[in-house]
Order: sequence, then structure tokens, then C-alpha cells
Amino acid sequence: MEHPAIASTLNFKGKCFSQVGVAMLAHHGGMKHSSLPGIIMALAAAVLWGTTGTAQSLVAAHFSPYWIGAWRLLIASVFFAMVVARSKDPLAWAWVRTAWRWVVLAGLAMAAYNLCFFAGVKAAGVATGTAVAIGSGPVWVGLLQAWFTRQSPRPVWWLGTTLAVLGIGLMFSGASHTASFSATGYVLCLAAGLAYASFTLLSKHLVGVTTPEMATLTVFTVAALIALPVAALVSNTFVATSASWLLVSYLGVVATGIAFLLFSHALRHIAAASCVTLSLAEPVTAFGLAILVVGERPDAFAFGGLALVVAGLLLVVWVETRKKGGPSLRIPTA
Repeated sequence: MEHPAIASTLNFKGKCFSQVGVAMLAHHGGMKHSSLPGIIMALAAAVLWGTTGTAQSLVAAHFSPYWIGAWRLLIASVFFAMVVARSKDPLAWAWVRTAWRWVVLAGLAMAAYNLCFFAGVKAAGVATGTAVAIGSGPVWVGLLQAWFTRQSPRPVWWLGTTLAVLGIGLMFSGASHTASFSATGYVLCLAAGLAYASFTLLSKHLVGVTTPEMATLTVFTVAALIALPVAALVSNTFVATSASWLLVSYLGVVATGIAFLLFSHALRHIAAASCVTLSLAEPVTAFGLAILVVGERPDAFAFGGLALVVAGLLLVVWVETRKKGGPSLRIPTA
């Protein structure tokens, strides 16, 4: 899924978040496209995200995670702007007048996720940090949906999510024998998971009122404007070396820009809760890279965890592909 202002950043208004929950449920009735494209895009985004921790560990051991997170948001915003610039629609920005609050809240959530994730991974370790941050995301989104909409995800979704989260725990307990316990790292990673779940629910509404490209551009611009001052306040000066620019460019364009475009498009096809659970393919990717690139040697329990994750993801995919449309709900505007 790092900074001391987590609590204020994630202080979302109950009324607005309730509307997010309604939007999340309402999409079923109006969705005319197959859920398969959304499943594929969500999984592809997760694979790209899975390279983030390893890239940071290989290139940026002495770089501030605050600066890494902030610069990748800014570079991703530039990437989204280039994509949006191809559209010549004069009404492309009209939606912002009525949805700017959603944009600000989603930007706050993304800034919190980005900063907390990088600091948490650095404190808790690549494997453990990624597992906690991303593994907690589906649990958070399920709880948020149940709390704000009074309608919990389906039992099969909970079963698949539970299997996947348990599998993540087994995978990285086997891959992290040398990792030391860090309470601060765990708290930051849990906060990152909450921020990620919040961002997803808010984005679900935004991609319903504008294009995924416009939604990501505005949200990530807000996030970058928040993250850059935070980085300047709490960390040392950014070390502008060729290695640091290579890292943040890769993270900004590939692991953030392309990945979140895929994720935003996926939100138009499948439920937000399922999108978050399918993101557990991210730590699966990180697990593989930790073995192939970093040189970690997991035990049999870790591979058993991998099997649980795959089984859990297959259950979630099964739920999405067999889901029938429900009643369409009107999104409140005030």
C-alpha cells in the first residue's frame, strides 16, 4: 500500500464516504461490459506495483523514501497530463466543478498511501512491508464498505480474501527470516493499506463521472502537491544522481502511471472490493522478485502461502465473473 500526519490525512467526512459506498454498490446495475477486462487490468496493475519494493531496495538504499514517493507522484502526474493532452474535448474539465471534493479526498488518500508505503517498507523490510500494506488493503475496504453502506461483500469474497491474506502472511514469513520487527514499520504499512482502500473507494466514484485519465491526472496532481512539501519538511535534500532519477522515473511512469491507469479502468468493470483483493498479486510479484533478484530463499511454508493466495484470487475472480447486476442507485450530489 511514513508520515506523521496520517491521522489528519485520513480524516474523511462520513457523509462523503457514505456516498462513495453508494457509488461502489451502484455500478453493478449500469455495467454493460464484461468483468473479464477489469480483472485482467487489475492483475496487470498489481504486477507492475509488485516491482516497486525491489526497485527501491536495489537502487535507493540511501535515498529518502519521502522524496522517492513524492517524486514518483509528480512524474506520474506529468505522465497523466501527457495522456490527457491528446484529448481536445472542450468540456473535459467541466466535471471538476461538482466533484472537486472527491478529487481532494482521493489525493489526500493517495499521498498518505504513497508516503506511508515507502517509509513502511524501508522500516519493516521489502517482503514484510509489502505484505502488510497490501495484505491489509482488502480487509480495510471490506470493513469500510460494511460500515458505510451496511452491506458487506459476499461471503465468497470474504473467503477468497481471507485465504489470500493468510497466504501472503505465510509467503513472507518464509521469505523474511532476516527481517527484524519494527512496530513503526507495521503501523505505517497498516496506515498505507487503509489509505489505499480509501483511495480506491473514492476513485470508484470519480471514474463514474469522468474518464480514468482525467481522474488520475487530478487526483495525482493533488497528491504530489501534498507529498512534495512533506518530503521537504521531514527529510534531507533530495540526492539528484543518475541512479535516483532512474528510480523515480521508472516508479513514476511504469509502476505508478501505467499501473494506476490500468487500475482506474478496471474500476469501471469490477467492484472496488474485488479490485483491491486482486491487488494481492502485487506481493506475489514481490515474492518472486525477492527470490530471483534479491536472493531470498523461502521455505516450504512460503510456497504453501503462494498456493493459498492463488486459490483466494481465483475465488474472487469467480465471484466477479458470475456476478449479476443489481439495482442501480442514484448518487447523491449534495
